[in-house]
Amino acid sequence: MYNYITQEIEKSINIKQHILKDKKLIKQIIKVSKSLIKAYKKGNKLLLAGNGGSAADAQHISAELVSRFYLERKALSAIALTTDTSIITAIGNDYGFDDIFARQIEANGDNGDIFLAISTSGNSKNIIKAIKQAKKQDIMIIGLTGAKKSKMDKLCDITIKVPSQTTPRVQEVHILIGHLICDIVERELFG
Repeated sequence: MYNYITQEIEKSINIKQHILKDKKLIKQIIKVSKSLIKAYKKGNKLLLAGNGGSAADAQHISAELVSRFYLERKALSAIALTTDTSIITAIGNDYGFDDIFARQIEANGDNGDIFLAISTSGNSKNIIKAIKQAKKQDIMIIGLTGAKKSKMDKLCDITIKVPSQTTPRVQEVHILIGHLICDIVERELFG
């Protein structure tokens, strides 16, 4: 058991070390952060969605922006589309599970907003449908995925691909990337 745990920790560290050397991925994080800063300066918001662990990541990132990350500052508008069970179940019942995020984007998304689509596979049907809805509304789309080629690769304005195909490792890095974005946005706007 001890060896198993240390091996899993080493796998996580190895992926992060790979990212440290990946200038393109780091530049994508900077570009996403700058895009979000620009959107906030214009009075826009961030919409986030994912399924399962990615839903938790969407809520986590949203909480860091609305509450605070490091600094005492004004709240930033971020809406996790994964949290309102009445809306999710109504849409799921009336339209189907594939529509739970797209309908919310249709209702709450504005030109100039940013949609952060989180999917370890990059192929989640409800995320793909939400991305297509966001495109119709001229909302910038940021994708967080794993290493495999996916439908999101061609649909997102920026796709940050974690160099792993193992769901837990991808999710660990997704939250690291989310924290980095929150930190940069907060420091640039309020630091």
